[in-house]
Amino acid sequence: MENMGASVTAFGTVFLLICCLQSVQCKPPHIVFILADDYGFNDVGYHNPRFKTPVLDSLAADGVRLENYYVQPICTPTRSQLFSGRYQIHTGLQHGIIWPSQANAVPKNDTIIAEKMKESGYSTHMVGKWHIGFYKREFIPTERGFDSFFGYLTGGEDYYTHKNSEGYPGKKHFVNLNGYDLRRNEEVARDAAGKYSTFLFTDEAVEIISAHNASKPLFLFVAYQAVHSPMEVPEQYTEQYKNITDSNRRTYAGMVSCMDEGIGNITKALQKYGLWDDTVLFFSTDNGGQIYAGGNNYPLRGWKGSLWEGGMRGVGLVYSKLLSKTGQVSSELIHVTDWYPTIVHLAGGSVAGMPLDGYNVWDTLSNGAPSPRKEILHNIDPMDTDWNTDHGHYKFCRQAAIRVGDWKLLTGCPGNGSWVPPPESFNPIVDISPNLQDNINSTFLFNIREDPEERNELSGIYPDMVSSLIQRLKDYNATAVPVRYPDPDPASNPELYGNVWTPWVQDD
Repeated sequence: MENMGASVTAFGTVFLLICCLQSVQCKPPHIVFILADDYGFNDVGYHNPRFKTPVLDSLAADGVRLENYYVQPICTPTRSQLFSGRYQIHTGLQHGIIWPSQANAVPKNDTIIAEKMKESGYSTHMVGKWHIGFYKREFIPTERGFDSFFGYLTGGEDYYTHKNSEGYPGKKHFVNLNGYDLRRNEEVARDAAGKYSTFLFTDEAVEIISAHNASKPLFLFVAYQAVHSPMEVPEQYTEQYKNITDSNRRTYAGMVSCMDEGIGNITKALQKYGLWDDTVLFFSTDNGGQIYAGGNNYPLRGWKGSLWEGGMRGVGLVYSKLLSKTGQVSSELIHVTDWYPTIVHLAGGSVAGMPLDGYNVWDTLSNGAPSPRKEILHNIDPMDTDWNTDHGHYKFCRQAAIRVGDWKLLTGCPGNGSWVPPPESFNPIVDISPNLQDNINSTFLFNIREDPEERNELSGIYPDMVSSLIQRLKDYNATAVPVRYPDPDPASNPELYGNVWTPWVQDD
């Protein structure tokens, strides 16, 4: 009888959890989303045991490990799609990133996810990297649905000084602008100078969790600076990687382990303060690893900035005690735009009537059901870019890529298509200099399910499939809005604002 009572109790608990995730009347779960920066496909322990990531490995083993999951090749596009649930072609951000000096942002008519979570009664907090526009005050996080913000607005900076010198690509040379970029809400957080950002952002997340009233649902978005360049980490984190002789790779590995430790501290805080059992935790990279800054995506082809799999097939997982099935390795097709409707669904909200490109994939995650997503528009970029920098001449021609079922088509200039083994391997180093595929218009077709490494090009064998996918690209392009990629604005120069990056255009 005792065992039967335990079984009934367990069944009731499961039933209640299922009801809670399907009913707006029930208390919605806490949502914690952790986003890594430039985290390579080959740089997590469950893909490469040379890397020590016990926390991510455990979350993946006990949750849902995503092995057919796609992000975008670079920072702004992934973040804009995650926050808006819309493809780049529908927000005008088809080309490149948002440089700090550009008057550009995710449009205000796109309701970003924090605003939707507020509608469902959530406390909303953001920690870390923004990078979806800040030229006007109305575009900063606290004006777009977040109750609090501690982090930086631009795309990259020093881990200790918190100074960004990205500048912008000028017509003749790369223009460097330098300014401090770390804020608490709308105030410059100068007291953080000299402190390592991974520690800062972890501590902030833990503080938010400790101060949160567990009776109210929490939406916490933690966008780590790690593991983006520059290559900086406290020395204790590289001690375990002395056998990696490549200095960039060794430092990068230490940055990965430091981030993993931080994620562990966040999960411990959720447990300590009574939120863990009611939390759905998402983890994702924003794009493929940057091989010039320690990252690696082997055996996938290409890297950050390319439309090859190495630029877009991302490390991702979901963990929750609310999952019906745990310990899954999912090969279902999922895209970064899917997080928006999925999270809003968990919050008890509605996306009815919204022009989203994402799908609610909770049933896929929780029950292992087939994904509702059958295709992904990776991007259609209609712009050419041509500039000279201190590092050489760069020319990017128009590009597009789409995945429909098992088939992937790339057109134009998808980026360097090398396969780059990790430096710690015994594989021979490959030539990673720019190849012909960077600078000529080409068409490539692959069956990704059978050939995830994109080694067997099939456009000559299946011309009808090529034609079909090109037509699909045309269909999408007919819905595209014009690209917004404004020239740099001299008024953005941090020297004009006390050497701080700050909104510089007055709100209308």
